[in-house]
Amino acid sequence: MNNPNSQTKAWSVLSLTKMAMITALYVIVTLFLAPFSFGAFQLRFSELFNYLPLFNKRYIAAVTIGVAISNFTSPLGLVDVVIGSLSTGIVLLLSYYVTKQLKSPIKKMILTAIICSLSMFTVAGQLTYFYQLPFFYTWLTVGVGELLSMSVGGMLIYWINEKIDLSK
Repeated sequence: MNNPNSQTKAWSVLSLTKMAMITALYVIVTLFLAPFSFGAFQLRFSELFNYLPLFNKRYIAAVTIGVAISNFTSPLGLVDVVIGSLSTGIVLLLSYYVTKQLKSPIKKMILTAIICSLSMFTVAGQLTYFYQLPFFYTWLTVGVGELLSMSVGGMLIYWINEKIDLSK
């Protein structure tokens, strides 16, 4: 006899496992490339995972937790954990809802890359406050780094989605 809750529990375990894998991958990529992941000139290639919520909303939490864990190693420490993860969660929710009605994955990804790059004012604000760096120049350099990371990452995520349905 089948338990009606068994499929729901199995899906939940599978979903949580996928989320944990994405969180872990975000942390691993960030820490492996740590010299490039923090500061006024950064290429945080783990930001490619910001595209995953476009395919499935569960990845908003997974990426946000990955950012929080990664930011414990940031030179700004707990400040970056709180501000970085809150900013990421808000930006991923915004990207998810703003792109929800778009049919084209490429258009969704382009819009997400723009939103994520513009959101780097939070990083610039922290760096300006703690290191007295010029805000707009820092926002520009961090934003350009984000756009570059998201562009390279976007091509990879698009290709992966062609091979594996990321919405499942």
